[in-house]
Amino acid sequence: MSKPNNTQILSSSPVLFEDFGQSRFASKEEYKDALVQQQEKLFHVQQSYFHQKKRALIVFEGWDASGKGGAIRRITEKLDPRGVSVFPVAKPAKEDQDKHFLYRFWQHIPSPGTLKIFDRSHYGRVLVERVDKLVDEEVWQRGYDEINAFEKTLSDSGVRIIKLFMHISSREQRERFEERLHNPFKRWKLTEEDLHNRKMRKAYIEATNDMFKHTHTSYSPWHVINGEFKWQARVNVLDAVIAKLSEGVDISPPPLDERLIALASKQLDVDEDLLND
Repeated sequence: MSKPNNTQILSSSPVLFEDFGQSRFASKEEYKDALVQQQEKLFHVQQSYFHQKKRALIVFEGWDASGKGGAIRRITEKLDPRGVSVFPVAKPAKEDQDKHFLYRFWQHIPSPGTLKIFDRSHYGRVLVERVDKLVDEEVWQRGYDEINAFEKTLSDSGVRIIKLFMHISSREQRERFEERLHNPFKRWKLTEEDLHNRKMRKAYIEATNDMFKHTHTSYSPWHVINGEFKWQARVNVLDAVIAKLSEGVDISPPPLDERLIALASKQLDVDEDLLND
């Protein structure tokens, strides 16, 4: 397998691990405290991106039942909904199937001042399409270079890219599938496709590690999230997102608008000195 010709691929890429260790949280109260703290930090980061007209793309990939949806909910639930949106990626619609595979993703690039989340993504070309042989090998091999060029273009135009892979063990996935099967309110989450993908786990491990090797770049590196423990995974996702979004960005509150302060002081009968504190 030839390596795509991209000089900005990092030499040390992540790999899927088998040792998931122990959860960092000993109690639900400890988890809740950390969750609230990180959600508050992310809200301040979002406000900075809005005021500075910056934008970011958060890409989620991972195993079925690995906690992508739960992590996305914890990202978005405390943010200003006007500045964040989610693109749930499924099989391309009929009208998109004859177009280049990246076409539909270009339609969902974040606007200045906003965050965009891909719930699954353009990496389907080198994952599901490779594993299920939906395209020829030449096509998905070429996909690495096409994806890297796509992300480089976004990065060069000011889009901060964060790529997260939610990783769980086969045993934990089985337990979550069984829980969904026996819970009438979660049963809809378990599909034939989930069971098929589970059967293809070995092929997916190979495809995922190749994906890391060929698309872990300086401008959009991969972060593997230990999803074995749901509480830890949600906070770890927030940690990774906050850290990456904050790199080189001033997240302090915007400076006071002196004209607005003077106007508010006059109309609202508020001491101007107090507003400047």
